[in-house]
Amino acid sequence: MTNFFDVGFDGIFKIMPNLFFNIDDIFEEFKGNGSESGPYYYGYTMTVGSDGKPVVKEYGNVKPGLLLTSETREPLVDIIVDEKEKVVKLIAEMPGIEKTDVKIIVENKIVNLSAEHNDKKYHVKVPVQHKVDENSAKASYKNGVLEIVFKLLKEEKPKGKSSCKNDRI
Repeated sequence: MTNFFDVGFDGIFKIMPNLFFNIDDIFEEFKGNGSESGPYYYGYTMTVGSDGKPVVKEYGNVKPGLLLTSETREPLVDIIVDEKEKVVKLIAEMPGIEKTDVKIIVENKIVNLSAEHNDKKYHVKVPVQHKVDENSAKASYKNGVLEIVFKLLKEEKPKGKSSCKNDRI
């Protein structure tokens, strides 16, 4: 493998394509297996968590170098916390289905989304990090985008008593 510092700036752009895998080769491998259920997609999303640390998530129905795992697609999902309006919005991209095809189950801080319409199948389990009122969920679906809005509940402070007098340690 060539070192970037040995080839100079212009040389970097000549060797760069060789450093990355060719995604077309991966898709050609699936065509040879007789699987015609595409499309195939795979990707990453990166957001910043409430603690300020990056959160990287994978999505898609295939991983590079692996066989197709399912005909069911994992939709791209974003979670937006609006402290001002005291809501948590979960937004999922699920094109090619109807509103009546969507099934939403909320249980134990997990939102289970699934939908099926003809050859379009989606499924994902989304953990919700904030305390929400599960019964307050309101969903809308328009132009392939599902939006679910939950009311944000206040986090309860731990209950307990201080064993120190005058709150001094």
